[in-house]
Amino acid sequence: MKLQPVILSGGSGTRLWPLSRELYPKQLLCLVGEGTLLQQAVARLDGLEDVSAPVFVCNEEHRFLVAEQLREMNVTPADIVLEPVGRNTAPALTLAALGATAGGEDPLLLVMPADHVIRDIAAFHKAVRQASKLAEQGRLVTFGIVPQSAETGYGYIRRRQGHEVAAFVEKPDAKTAAGYLQSGEYLWNSGMFLLRASVWLDELRQQQPKILDACEVALRGSRRDGDFRRIAKDAFVLCPNDSIDYAVMEKTRRAAVVPLDAGWSDIGAWSALWQVCSQDPSGNVVQGDVVAHDTRNALLIAQHRLLGTVGVESLIVVETPDAVLVAHKDRAQDVKEIVGRLRQLKRTEHLMHRRVHRPWGTYEGVDSGERFQVKRLVVKPGASLSLQMHHHRAEHWVVVKGTAKVTRGDEVVLLSENQSTYIPIGTRHRLENPGTTPLEIIEVQSGSYLGEDDIVRFDDHYNRHKS
Repeated sequence: MKLQPVILSGGSGTRLWPLSRELYPKQLLCLVGEGTLLQQAVARLDGLEDVSAPVFVCNEEHRFLVAEQLREMNVTPADIVLEPVGRNTAPALTLAALGATAGGEDPLLLVMPADHVIRDIAAFHKAVRQASKLAEQGRLVTFGIVPQSAETGYGYIRRRQGHEVAAFVEKPDAKTAAGYLQSGEYLWNSGMFLLRASVWLDELRQQQPKILDACEVALRGSRRDGDFRRIAKDAFVLCPNDSIDYAVMEKTRRAAVVPLDAGWSDIGAWSALWQVCSQDPSGNVVQGDVVAHDTRNALLIAQHRLLGTVGVESLIVVETPDAVLVAHKDRAQDVKEIVGRLRQLKRTEHLMHRRVHRPWGTYEGVDSGERFQVKRLVVKPGASLSLQMHHHRAEHWVVVKGTAKVTRGDEVVLLSENQSTYIPIGTRHRLENPGTTPLEIIEVQSGSYLGEDDIVRFDDHYNRHKS
């Protein structure tokens, strides 16, 4: 039977701040091994038999980043389904299942979060083949991770003999987790599943029909937008917020579990990243420009400048261009509290990095002050910004590298390195890269308001209507 991978890429990874941001979450980052976590999820499908192109379900804000990472791998997805709002994993899976059965087919769905690490691919493939046999018999199969420690950050699955599920258990305290580990009856709940699309829909109709109804209406009202399928927002916002476990797995009599011992981690916190990365003789994980003296069992990441440590132990230090995190490894789960505080203060460091990704390339803030802002723009070969204008700011562009095609009002000019142009307030303009190498621009904005929402788009290759 055909295997249809469904890769869920809707998380925000708040516990991995400041590397993971709301608009650039952990599944899109290179944290361990080659490629991003999302790319690794796709790559681990290689070698499985009778596998279709994967379906992705992701946040609308991440759509261009997901598409670009797939293009880097020369992977053409079966679909990229855009959630207009987050509604947890059960609605995401339901959208994929409805899409998979729309043409009369009924594949097995291999459901994988995009932000996991699995080191032993052969063991993963073996578990998938085992789970496929159960799913073909109508079982809803979850993968239970063989525990390596008394972990309090995961839910657990208690199993009976064979593949039978006795119970799903919430995250335990340390004493309870130690008892689970000693008993040998419990597995970590991985959040990965293998099930027939129609069986999932049948069970959902019995257990949570409101989710199914809302997703059916939302999918009927969907529309194509280039590489993406846009789900009808008005219908989807009415969908209950529920996980696969709570909606169905904890209630169904069809649940089954397949143990998986394959070097799995969900990289749920900085301490988990420290565990899966290679450590030096002092137990340190070091990435970037780091000088460590008398430092042990630490995670040290420097992205932008030299990081030095002296006489410390079991610390997490993560340096980025606009934020630095210092935390004890035992408190790694509490990093999300910093993110919550940033939201309360209405700051932006939890939302995006200083370098912001756009479908045409990137921009990065260089300097800012009262009534001015300086940015560095990099435009990909063949890409262009929208035809736009601003009500409150003028812009000066200086070409640092490459060739720029500039539309300014009724005028179209080509600018080469060291040449510049001026865009007055209220003038329609567009920046394009007609060349085969990246175009680098220094942009100086001046005016009474410099927010990213001061953009009126007249034409856009990426179908964006707001900044």
